[in-house]
Amino acid sequence: MALEKLGKALNSALKKLARSRTVDEATIKEVVRDIQRALIQADVNVRMVLQLTKTIEKRALEEEPPAGASKKEHIIQIVYEELTKFLGKEAKPLEIKEKPTILLTVGIQGSGKTTSVAKLARHLQKRGYKVGLVCSDTWRPGAYFQLKQLVEPLGIEVFGDPEEKDAVKLAREGVEYFKEKGVDVIIVDSAGRHKEESGLIEEMRQISEAIKPHEVILVIDGTIGQQAYNQALAFKEATPIGSIIVTKLDGSAKGGGALSAVAATGAPIKFIGVGERIDDLEAFDPKRFVSRLLGMGDIEGLLEKLEELQKQQEFKEEDMEKFLKGKFNLKDMYAQLEAMQNMGPLKQILQMIPGLGYSLPDDMVKVGEEKLRKYRVIMDSMTDEELENPEIINYSRIKRIARGSGTSTAEVRELLNQYNQMKKMFKSMDKRKLAKMAKKFNFGGLGI
Repeated sequence: MALEKLGKALNSALKKLARSRTVDEATIKEVVRDIQRALIQADVNVRMVLQLTKTIEKRALEEEPPAGASKKEHIIQIVYEELTKFLGKEAKPLEIKEKPTILLTVGIQGSGKTTSVAKLARHLQKRGYKVGLVCSDTWRPGAYFQLKQLVEPLGIEVFGDPEEKDAVKLAREGVEYFKEKGVDVIIVDSAGRHKEESGLIEEMRQISEAIKPHEVILVIDGTIGQQAYNQALAFKEATPIGSIIVTKLDGSAKGGGALSAVAATGAPIKFIGVGERIDDLEAFDPKRFVSRLLGMGDIEGLLEKLEELQKQQEFKEEDMEKFLKGKFNLKDMYAQLEAMQNMGPLKQILQMIPGLGYSLPDDMVKVGEEKLRKYRVIMDSMTDEELENPEIINYSRIKRIARGSGTSTAEVRELLNQYNQMKKMFKSMDKRKLAKMAKKFNFGGLGI
C-alpha cells in the first residue's frame, strides 16, 4: 500500500525523535529532513514540501511546549497539526438534506469512477439511505453491466439502457424513474472523458442543466500524482457545488502527491478509495487520516466500524456479553472471526489502534491474516456439536477435523489452545474493568 510506505517513513522519523536523548537544533533538523524525504518520495510537490517543513522546523525551534507536555510531544503535535492543515484542515462531509438528493459523478476515463459510484452507493446504504443509480455512460461498452454487477447483490437498483446514445436523455429519465420510486439518494454516473478537462466540464454542464444535481462529484485517479492539481482546479472553477473522490490510494507511490495536489486547490476531498472491496471507501477527514498516517491511530474510525457491524447484526450485544463473561464457544468465536473479516483487511484495522499500526512487521500481520483464514477452514470441518461443546473434541476427532480441513493435528490443537486461552483471559479479567467496558459500549444488562 502506497500511503503505508509514507506512513512508515513519517512514523520512523518521529520514532527517531522519541528515542533521542536530547532535542536540540541538530535533532530537529534531522527529523525535518526525514519528513522532507518521505513526502518527496510520495510524489508530493517539492516546493510545497519545503514550505511545509520550513514551517514545522520554525515552530519546533521557536515554540515552547505547553504546560504538562515535553518538547518531544510538542514537536510531534506540531507535525500532526501542520500535515493536517496541508491536507485540508477540516473534514467536509457529504450532506443529504433533501429527498431525493441528486449526485452527479464525473471523471477522466480510467479514473475508477464507476467503481467509486458503487462504493459511494454502498457507503450511503450502510448509513440507512435508499439509493438508486443511473448509468448515463454511453461511451464505454459494458459500463451499465459493470455497475449492475457491483451493486445488485446489495439490493441496489440501476437504471440504464446500453442501446441509448443520448447521455442527457438517460440521466433525465433515470432521475424521474427514481423520484417516482421514492429513493433517498440518486447517483448519476456520467461517461468518463479522454484526458481533457474541457469535454468533461461541458458534459457536466449539459447533464447538470437537465437534472439539477445537489452536488457534482469529480473522481480523480490517485495514481496520477501531482497532475491531479489541474483536474481539481478546472473542476473547482467550473462548479461551486463540487466535491472530490480520490481513488486507488492503496496501490500507487503517487498517492501522497494526488492528495496534496487536490488539497492545494482548495477543492474539498470528501472521500478516498483505499482498496478494491466495495466497502473500501472512506469519508476523508484530514485529522483522522494524518493521525493514522503517523501511527497515532484512529479510535473513532474503529468504533464506527464496530457500530456498522452491530447495525448489520454481525456483532450482536448478546455475543459481546458472552465474550466479556468468558462464556462463548467455538461457534461464537467463528461468528466473530466472520465479523472481523467484514471490517476490512487486518492491516487497516491495526492502523486504527494507537501505537500498533506500524509496530508490527508486515510478515507478522500476514501470518495473522493467514491464521485467521486457517482457523475458519478448521472450524468449517467441525460438527455443530463440536462447535457448541469444544470440550468433547478428543484425539480421534482432532484427526478427523485435520483430515477434513487439509491441515495438521498440530494446527487443530493450536486453534483449541487459542480458544481456551481466550476464555481463560476473559474469565480472569477484573470484573470492575468489565463493568466499565460494558458501560462504555452500552451493554447495560451484563449483570457483572
